[in-house]
Formats: sequence, structure tokens, C-alpha cells
Amino acid sequence: MSSTLESTPTPITPSGESKPLLTLTDAAIEKVKYFARTMPDSLEKPLRIFIQGGGCSGFQYGFTFDEKKENDLVIEASGITVVVDPQSAPYLKDSKVNYVEDFRGAGFSVENPNSTGGCGCGKSFSA
Repeated sequence: MSSTLESTPTPITPSGESKPLLTLTDAAIEKVKYFARTMPDSLEKPLRIFIQGGGCSGFQYGFTFDEKKENDLVIEASGITVVVDPQSAPYLKDSKVNYVEDFRGAGFSVENPNSTGGCGCGKSFSA
């Protein structure tokens, strides 16, 4: 049984761009706000969404509260700020980020149209 709520995704568009880089569901936005309120290390830091090498399929997603770095894409929507580094942006383009709670656990989930494959763990992908 899943407690995931399907909601209309909120487009996350970098400043100066017209097309959204990615979207976050209401469940993901609410969980980011919750973590920002309750995690001491997140105080006044944006959420960084990134891609790193690793996992069963070659790449994996990362989520952390972090300082903005030079050349980051800065995205503000629905009361949250998200930063994406220029190397991760092409891999995240047109992705949808959701927060899922089910029998396997809880965490952010990414639906990525750029992924050419994945594995059973659901945490890694190939592109």
C-alpha cells in the first residue's frame, strides 16, 4: 500500500529560461519544506538535485541541502529554492521528482525521460 499522493507537478524553471528544467510534485515540495524546517544543516540553504556516477546502472540521483555555487541553475517555485549544477542539468531535463512512501521505504523518486535503463533498486539509471 502506498501513501503517495498524485498531484499536478509544479514546473521548476531556471531564471531566464522559458521551459521548465524539471517538475516537482506537491508531495515532493511539501517534503522539501518539512526537511528545511526540521534539519539543522538545511537552514537557509537551497535543495541541490544532482547526478553522480555510481549505482548499479552507472548514474544515481542525489538530494542535499547545499550552498549555491557559481554557475548553478537557481530555481525558485512554491516557496522552495532548488539548485542544479550545469553537468547534472542535461540528465535532469524534463524529469519529474516525487516523494514516495510505500512498503519499500520512503524517499524522492525521479521519473526521467532521459534514462535509457535502470535496475531493480530504483535508485540508479543509465543514460
